[in-house]
Amino acid sequence: MAQIRVNHLTFYYDGSFDNIFENVSFSIDTNWKLGFIGRNGKGKTTFLHLLLGKFDYQGSIDAPTAFDYFPYQITDDQMQLPAAAWIEELKPGCEAWRVVCELERLGESAEILYRPYRTLSYGERTKALLAILFSGDNEFLLIDEPTNHLDQEARETVKKYLAAKKGFILVSHDRDLLDACTDHCFVLNRKSIEVQSGNFSIWWENKQRKDRFAAAENEKHQKEIRKLRQAAARSAEWADQNERTKIGYDPVKEHDRSMGTRAYIGAKTKKMHSRVKQMERRISREIEEKEGLLQDVEAVADLKLVQLSHYKNTLVHLKEYGLQYADADDPVVEGVTFTIKKGERIALAGKNGCGKSSLLKMILQHNGFAGSNMAVSEKGVCETAAGLIISYAGQGTDGLEGNITTYCQEHHLDKSLFCAVLRQLDFERGQFLKRMETYSEGQKKKILLAASLLTPAHLYIWDEPLNYIDLFSRMQIEKLLLTCQPTMLFVEHDVSFCEKVATKTIRL
Repeated sequence: MAQIRVNHLTFYYDGSFDNIFENVSFSIDTNWKLGFIGRNGKGKTTFLHLLLGKFDYQGSIDAPTAFDYFPYQITDDQMQLPAAAWIEELKPGCEAWRVVCELERLGESAEILYRPYRTLSYGERTKALLAILFSGDNEFLLIDEPTNHLDQEARETVKKYLAAKKGFILVSHDRDLLDACTDHCFVLNRKSIEVQSGNFSIWWENKQRKDRFAAAENEKHQKEIRKLRQAAARSAEWADQNERTKIGYDPVKEHDRSMGTRAYIGAKTKKMHSRVKQMERRISREIEEKEGLLQDVEAVADLKLVQLSHYKNTLVHLKEYGLQYADADDPVVEGVTFTIKKGERIALAGKNGCGKSSLLKMILQHNGFAGSNMAVSEKGVCETAAGLIISYAGQGTDGLEGNITTYCQEHHLDKSLFCAVLRQLDFERGQFLKRMETYSEGQKKKILLAASLLTPAHLYIWDEPLNYIDLFSRMQIEKLLLTCQPTMLFVEHDVSFCEKVATKTIRL
């Protein structure tokens, strides 16, 4: 058991507006199971790369252990070969028998190491790479979002596997995974960094309590400042009125006044001004105590969407529907029957490769959605209501290029509204000036979701909308869908999200 000590760490990217980390100090134990929590773009992946020594930085990182990082970068050449051929390249000194043992713990056979890597499913690839990752000795492991794109069954396997391990930092936005696999939280707050004992739920409960206390203290200081300012203004006004009586007086009304009265009035005025200065000093102290109270409070803004009302109750109808790609031997899906009625939020569930995304794209294609044109043969019925308008947010972010202005023009979006939605999703204003290629994956995903939210529609189709999206934004989106109750068809593997949002689940 050893400690990784970070002292006065400061780091920024060339050309960036702000420091990613500024004079940060903390320590973590190499025996802990750390859940790494933070908003998109706050620097989680960057910090892991700093530990790996990929960037220059100011300050010091004292680590008595070696690091290894998931996911490994797999080259195009390696994709064509079985994993057994390049294990040594990824992890020098790694022995194949140890990888096989780790695969058994993941409920997977050694056979996947000897098939071309490109033929493996997402779940099989993740298990193979995790088995390689945990086949070393005396390493502190950096695991970056291992469950993205995995179906529910594969997620459960990975969750149980990681729960039995220790000595790692796990970056994830899956609340269920963080609760099951971690015993400490490493949190990038808005203005600070904290390390706390316990899993995500324990940290979140403490976080909400601290935020409520900070908000109450802030309100108390605000009230005190208002009262002091009113008293100071009143005392200043009395002092000025009193000062004006020093010169000139009515001898009939003020027959008892003498020349010595002027000195008395001056002394009284001076005392009043002194009281005003004391109040101003108290106001300054109150403002000083108030500063910093709300710097880490997560005030989640309410999102909105504009749902259109269709004259028909049934928007999509599938009956004994099946589809098969032109170059495939077997159908992707077959015998699918369900309808989407107004107000329903339907979750499509099933293993990776069972045809969920293909089914979404065929519904879009039947509705005449631009950019959806797959070469497939179909069976059965797939109908969409006449005049149906669909707002779609896809899985991939690869096509996002250029700046926000160009994106809004291409997608016919009001730029000011678009930026306002992104601000509500915790985009910083400086990000609007950058090219979208430089965004984190979570920020790119927010671009797609913001565009979908701003598109008035009868039906919203979202394909794995929460991949890479931070925990706070997930809660924001949950609240939006439960409040506005739009008609939806979506694919998502976040168990908590589906349980809260879906009114019906269709398993393929």
